[in-house]
Amino acid sequence: MDVIQLFILSLGFLAALGLVASALAGPSTRKQLQRRLSGVRTRHTDDANARVESQMKKALAARKPKIQKAAGNGSRSQALALRLQATGMGWTVKQYVYATIGLTVMVGLIIYLQTGVPLLSAIAGLLIGAGVPHLAVGFFMKRRTAQFNARFPDAIDLLVRGLRSGLPVTETLAVVAQEIPGPVGIEFKGIIERIKIGRSMEEAMQESADRLGIAEFNFFVISLAIQRETGGNLAETLSNLSDVLRKRAQMKLKIKAMSSESKASAYIVGSLPFIVFAMIWWVNPTYLGAFFIDERLMIAGIGGLIWMSLGVFIMAKMVSFEI
Repeated sequence: MDVIQLFILSLGFLAALGLVASALAGPSTRKQLQRRLSGVRTRHTDDANARVESQMKKALAARKPKIQKAAGNGSRSQALALRLQATGMGWTVKQYVYATIGLTVMVGLIIYLQTGVPLLSAIAGLLIGAGVPHLAVGFFMKRRTAQFNARFPDAIDLLVRGLRSGLPVTETLAVVAQEIPGPVGIEFKGIIERIKIGRSMEEAMQESADRLGIAEFNFFVISLAIQRETGGNLAETLSNLSDVLRKRAQMKLKIKAMSSESKASAYIVGSLPFIVFAMIWWVNPTYLGAFFIDERLMIAGIGGLIWMSLGVFIMAKMVSFEI
């Protein structure tokens, strides 16, 4: 166990050095100076485009969730609560913690009964117990986000028709809440309920934007904020936004189709070693039993997992595109 402890200590030492280096680096003074000069130019210019850009920057700064500005353990629990709310499943932080602890203990006990190695059981239990709930939450968040983005342009078109017919904004929001099913209708119902209890429309929408964390809805909130600051035809602005969102969705589908072959190759290459390991373990368990007993093989296996994780991460970044 001395070799394993030395390996773990070296990893911890390298991580500590990285944290110290990042902490001592601090913010870039050159970037701060450029940011201040840009703010002065946009504040005192007569150009309408520059003023609109300044208003957009203010709206972006105002719409940042407060939990990202806070520090401490409370902010982490609030961020986790926002992630759970974004799934739309009604999960709580307490249920998430109980599921993580239960899964960690169960997986650790199963592996310990099979191998008899406590360190391997603890590491595998922590990885699976903490990773599976996180992946599950991410999966349901992505699914709800996809459902929201699929119907959101229709909701904006309905808003545009209501505004052009002479209805006020709050009534058109209520119509969207009633007519559009799924997550879009649920979120707009929440906005209407917050407006009814005395919240302003900007605050009600900002709360939904902070909870959802969806770029398309953020565009919608920023467009409304800029329109209220600069004036103009709100129906025309929202109509242009709906067209942009539809083209954005089409571009995402094109990129998904073009990168599907690379993603399939990455999935096959990444999962093949685990499949082969499981097949050999099932056919001849004693052949691979030394990986759970010999310290040198355990270190080699951990190193292989680390290098494979880096390769999978690089392949995922190569086929991931931001629009």
